[in-house]
Amino acid sequence: MESPASLQALPAVLALELSPGERPQRLTLSRDEAAELAALVAGDLHTLVPEVAEARLTLGGAAFDAVELLRPGFPVWATLDELARRVPRSQLENVVAFGHHDGRMPAQPLEPDPGYADGPMRLLPLSVLAPEGIADALSQRMEVELVGRGEAGARTADWLMRHFDVRLEHARYLSRNDLLALTCVQYEHVNLAPLWQLLEAAMLTPYRPEDALSARGLALRYADGKAWMQSPAQWLATPDVTPAERSHAFAGAVFELRQYAALLQAHGLSLHLNEGSAIATADGPGWLAETASIADPAYGAPTLFAHEAAGLGVVAVTVAQRGAAGTTRVLAHGYPLRSSALGPLVAALADRFDAASDLHALGKIQLDEQGLLSAPVLALH
Repeated sequence: MESPASLQALPAVLALELSPGERPQRLTLSRDEAAELAALVAGDLHTLVPEVAEARLTLGGAAFDAVELLRPGFPVWATLDELARRVPRSQLENVVAFGHHDGRMPAQPLEPDPGYADGPMRLLPLSVLAPEGIADALSQRMEVELVGRGEAGARTADWLMRHFDVRLEHARYLSRNDLLALTCVQYEHVNLAPLWQLLEAAMLTPYRPEDALSARGLALRYADGKAWMQSPAQWLATPDVTPAERSHAFAGAVFELRQYAALLQAHGLSLHLNEGSAIATADGPGWLAETASIADPAYGAPTLFAHEAAGLGVVAVTVAQRGAAGTTRVLAHGYPLRSSALGPLVAALADRFDAASDLHALGKIQLDEQGLLSAPVLALH
């Protein structure tokens, strides 16, 4: 008899492609509902891959977005497998499902986040726990059969539409590798292939660093469980950014920084500024910052300036000291990744440099004569 520890997990999903304008009225199933669905799924999979009868099928009764499933360590599947291995074989009958009790799923990773519920596809996690002797062959068979003819049966699709109260375009089974490939294509389609390069490294080869360049040429790196990105201010110093387009290019770089930060966070990966030549970097909820130099007592008190761009609002906050003879000393740059983070960013910079928290709006992106992010050159009186 196979021990639970010796079973190999073959992860998959039941993917629900929603009709346009549809949104599930619920994201989790009760224990009894999850068991009903698991029985239907078992019937479908036995038809597609008869060898599944020799393994244990596990279903999570919760509908997720892809960003919740595709995270380093694959926590949803890891939790599903761990729970399934705890159930005595005599109680399994080769099919086990987990749903909510009094509105709560049995473990936190199996709780979908309502913040990601508006996507066009919902995914119910599955796992086939196979004995070692058949695991490789069964895995290969699943990879071939699911992507080729993995449409869910009519009874299963009808059950899903009734219990989630949605109309479906399709309901089909995919292996986790299929889901990875599908998400890769989606990110490539919107010019985010470098982002996927980092995510794939974090999920599949977390022990190995990975380097990439964003579409705008910002340096990216994955290492030690974190993602790093070159700061837009440092990027301005590269020769590829021509003087005539620097302000527009900088706004685009900040937009890209915000986009990467939001998506990486959704996938469970934190983003930090690449330290590069900066003295130090810092981050908080919704913002990133870098220090360029230390305060000089020969200059005036540090002052906070807001760089602005059409459609993006405040794209950066610069801390600078102004001195005699039209000199300016830049101390730091901060980047609000969302509008609600501007206040906390300003407070953090003001505290860090013992500056007044008044934010001086520039109405534009201020660059110095070298085309670098700066502050107005005004002599002190």
